[in-house]
Amino acid sequence: MTGPSLHTSALPDPRQLIVNNGDHFDVVIIGSGAGGGTLARHLATSGLRILVLERGDWLPQEPQNWDAEEVFQKGRYVSKDTWFDKRGQPFQPGSHYMVGGATKMYGAAHFRLREQDFEALTHHDGLSPAWPLRYADFEPFYQRAEQLYHVHGLRGEDPTEPPASGPYPHPPVAHEPRMQRLVDDLKSAGLHPFHAPSGVLLDEANMAFSRCRKCNCCDGFPCLMHAKSDAEVIGIRPALAAATVSLLTRAHVQRLLTDATGRSITAVELERDGEPMRVSGDVVVVSCGAANSARLLLQSANDQHPQGLANGSDQVGRNYMFHNSKAMVALAHEPNTTVFQKTVSINDWYLGDAEFAYPMGNIQMTGKTNGAIMKGYAPLETFLMPGWSMDRIAAHALDFWISSEDLPHPDNRVTVDSQGHIHLSYTPNNQSAAKHLSDRLTGLLERLYLRKHLVERQIYIKSAMSIAAVGHQAGTCRFGSDPASSVLDLNCKAHELDNLYVVDTSFMPSIGAVNPSLTAIANALRVGDHLIERLR
Repeated sequence: MTGPSLHTSALPDPRQLIVNNGDHFDVVIIGSGAGGGTLARHLATSGLRILVLERGDWLPQEPQNWDAEEVFQKGRYVSKDTWFDKRGQPFQPGSHYMVGGATKMYGAAHFRLREQDFEALTHHDGLSPAWPLRYADFEPFYQRAEQLYHVHGLRGEDPTEPPASGPYPHPPVAHEPRMQRLVDDLKSAGLHPFHAPSGVLLDEANMAFSRCRKCNCCDGFPCLMHAKSDAEVIGIRPALAAATVSLLTRAHVQRLLTDATGRSITAVELERDGEPMRVSGDVVVVSCGAANSARLLLQSANDQHPQGLANGSDQVGRNYMFHNSKAMVALAHEPNTTVFQKTVSINDWYLGDAEFAYPMGNIQMTGKTNGAIMKGYAPLETFLMPGWSMDRIAAHALDFWISSEDLPHPDNRVTVDSQGHIHLSYTPNNQSAAKHLSDRLTGLLERLYLRKHLVERQIYIKSAMSIAAVGHQAGTCRFGSDPASSVLDLNCKAHELDNLYVVDTSFMPSIGAVNPSLTAIANALRVGDHLIERLR
């Protein structure tokens, strides 16, 4: 089956939005982020009737998109959800419910997992399990994902880089002078800094016609120019160019209903603007993010599935992961005039070194901070500091993001109470690796710049609780060959249901130490191939 060609710039036809109560589709996709949005785009040319259900609405293009005070201090685009920690204390997660999901706010850093991340990998504080598939199984889909999401990079710079079947589809984003100086300094210290793989609609050879302007409102902001390769721009908008694809926004799915045998999903119950609706599909795909996908399956318990859908193994919601991440600011003597800072990454300590023979993780630059951003990150610590003083500090800052692997543990889990609230029980682990990586960066910068002036800051908005940082969440519905120890089969279909799939970072048995977005996108393309074959 064939359909119309799709273009990234295609705008949605409002007629696509008409969905009636009781309508039936070939595929219903719940969620429009990296998994759901990519899958919708992939299936759009197949001729199948596709419905995407999105809990949020279109994110408005407005001046506040690039207002650091609105975004970082006031949390203008953060959800109003309340979750609860393992002590029953409420917190507001850094969730974003909108067309494109969390990708609207991400930094578009598109790393592949390393080959070793797919194998059993011993850490100082535990074991990262082997995947049921290996890197070679995902490599062709990584290549397609990089092409689809306009990833800029350069092969051969990163010593831990896995094999690739082709070059990056676009040249690396050029370093600005201060970042090039940092790269030179890192190389002089014996490291191998490389161009961070970045998904932006950028043409530096022809900037007059480039959608991306290399501004300082990318990482953590929604892009006012639609120049960031997010799941709305790359996935949903082009998908809606096909007459067979529909999108329903403000559609909060409440439950999935099964037939009497419990083997098939027969209806999707949702609320839209306070009104109940039902739709159905030959296949139902859950792509709500690791926590909310688990919530929906648990909330859909019935007589045939008393512990929740697909949960005969008692694995739904378990093994929640979100990276041991920390943002660190180095204050240098000279000003840092960089605008687009997120071009440098370091993996020299990803798998360990001679002094610590265990994986440590990844270092990359964050978007360039200013005073308003820093006050948003650490509101209590900076409450009495005027904005001008924070701007002066930020003007001298080199901003780093360090990530170590969060090891899966069955007791780090999502559960749901009788009111449908998420309870996230989480105990930090693998802290030795995180400390060693932090120490490596601190020691390096002290040697390079001869001054100890490094401060840690909170990363996420409006909460000092680390579990509020949900941007890199994964696990909860891991895939595998054994139904007793996994939720999904190798095609990400629930072992216990014939037409239920989960296509987001929930499927991941481990998270590695790099951003999970490209793996979610690659897996959506992989599962999309399977669904096209199945439904044909």
